[in-house]
Amino acid sequence: MNILKKYSNTLLVILCLLLYFYFSYFLERTQFNLLVFLWCSLFGLSYFLWKRNLDNFQFLAGISILFRLVFLFAIPNLSQDFYRFIWDGRMILEGLNPYLSLPETFIELRNYPVNQAVELYEGMGAMNGSHYTNYPPINQLCFFIAALLFNKSILGSVIVMRSLIILADLGILYFGKKLLEKLKLPVHSIFLYILNPFIIIELTGNLHFESVMLFFLVWSLYLLSQRKWVLCAVLLACSVSVKLIPLLFLPLFFQWFVNNKDSIFNGLKRLVGFYVITILSIILFFIPFLSSALIDNYANSVGLWFRNFEFNASFYYIAREIGYLFRGYNEIAIIGKIAPILTILFLLIITFFRKNHSFKELLTAMLFGLSFYYFTTTTMHPWYIATLLILSVFTKYRFPVVWSLVIIVSYQAYANTPWKENLWFVALEYVLVYGFLAWEMFSHKKRYSDAHDSPVI
Repeated sequence: MNILKKYSNTLLVILCLLLYFYFSYFLERTQFNLLVFLWCSLFGLSYFLWKRNLDNFQFLAGISILFRLVFLFAIPNLSQDFYRFIWDGRMILEGLNPYLSLPETFIELRNYPVNQAVELYEGMGAMNGSHYTNYPPINQLCFFIAALLFNKSILGSVIVMRSLIILADLGILYFGKKLLEKLKLPVHSIFLYILNPFIIIELTGNLHFESVMLFFLVWSLYLLSQRKWVLCAVLLACSVSVKLIPLLFLPLFFQWFVNNKDSIFNGLKRLVGFYVITILSIILFFIPFLSSALIDNYANSVGLWFRNFEFNASFYYIAREIGYLFRGYNEIAIIGKIAPILTILFLLIITFFRKNHSFKELLTAMLFGLSFYYFTTTTMHPWYIATLLILSVFTKYRFPVVWSLVIIVSYQAYANTPWKENLWFVALEYVLVYGFLAWEMFSHKKRYSDAHDSPVI
């Protein structure tokens, strides 16, 4: 027993490495039962590693990096998006604007603008290839770097992009730790993100660039906590220029700038300056791609997520069923327009009617504002949860951790041929998430009545 206890960390790490290795090089996403087994096993093993080594920051950081390196030479097996990333990067390398053309058009005309064009198109799929790209400029820069270094190798491009994502996670680890120290919170909480198998598999493994977006976001939040709002605004623009989602947070900064510690005029002046720097920086990043068709193509591509696509949704599926009942057909075109409006209204409510003066209150508002959007969206891909997960690290809430575990049931849709969701699995996922969230809100409301640190929204 003493020997087993002494070497338990080593045994747990070896088991995780073996499971990650099998996951990355042998698993197919149609193998749903095996996928769930590996996923849950990795969560269990990682939890034990975390709990046994809360005070050993270097050990947890080291194994977090080691687990990511297992995926370095693997082709993503749960997502096809990376083929489009490579396509866009090689388009830029050829001097072509990726926002202005469709891969489908080139393939139909047998005009191949990039190396391995047919292979990339077949990999991304007809649906992806028939829509304009919606990846912002700094994300495109990552794709371009991969194309610059490996213009004729898909695996080489994958290695470069994965390396960028791993470096971004290291940046999140660094600035996340500093922000936790600033907020006087346990630094080991950062491993709820860094060591989480969901993050390692979905971002490092499947090449989703939420890591890069969150690196800039966490860095900007750390600077904001030091009241360095000018550089914070630039970095927030960088975050938006990887993924658009941080735009939702802009209204929530109102009370942070306009508070009782300074005159309202000075606070408003800083707030306006913060918004102006952020927006102008975003525009600056888009300038290399500007053209008369860019705005139309980009808006059309982003709009598809609200008008056409549906996956793993929550309240939207309920609204859809109500539409079927009364109208006899899918009302996504209407519901998809209402959902963003509801999100904006919710953000305005918590901006002006919820106290967000302290930094913890601001982060909690960001967590719940984004959660509301995800609860009402028509499309909820697993990797979207990454932003909720990193925000939760700096709050008292842990429902995103639970969600990062149970989101795996959404992959059941890929076990069917043709692709088809089982709504019982979707229902199970959200019952568990909403149930845990309700328990947390009730529990925190009962424990904490301090008006300066209220955990309820």
